Amino acid sequence: PRPARWLAHDRPLPGFGHQLYPEGDPRAEALLPDLDIADDLLHLRDAVLAATGMRPNVDFALAALTRSLNLPADAPFRLFALGRSIGWTAHAIEQVTSNRPIRPRARYDGPAGTPDG
Repeated sequence: PRPARWLAHDRPLPGFGHQLYPEGDPRAEALLPDLDIADDLLHLRDAVLAATGMRPNVDFALAALTRSLNLPADAPFRLFALGRSIGWTAHAIEQVTSNRPIRPRARYDGPAGTPDG
């Protein structure tokens, strides 16, 4: 009943689905095949896929990696932040070496207004 109650609400299911990757998060797809994933996580993955069609995202993959390697509980956050920092650094280097600003391909889809409220 707990998963059914969660799914009955209009909120994201942690570890599954991704707005930018509706067919599956490529980051998760890159990590998961090489992991020895615990049976309970495999069962969860299969149950969510059957119930919602949502595939694991990078958060699920980092949690599975953490359990597989017996890392500290905060490892998923730290690994995600490290990856993001490396990406930002790569963008900064690209911008400096190309001598032109990088224009991200994204569009704000939140409420209208200023950042200050």
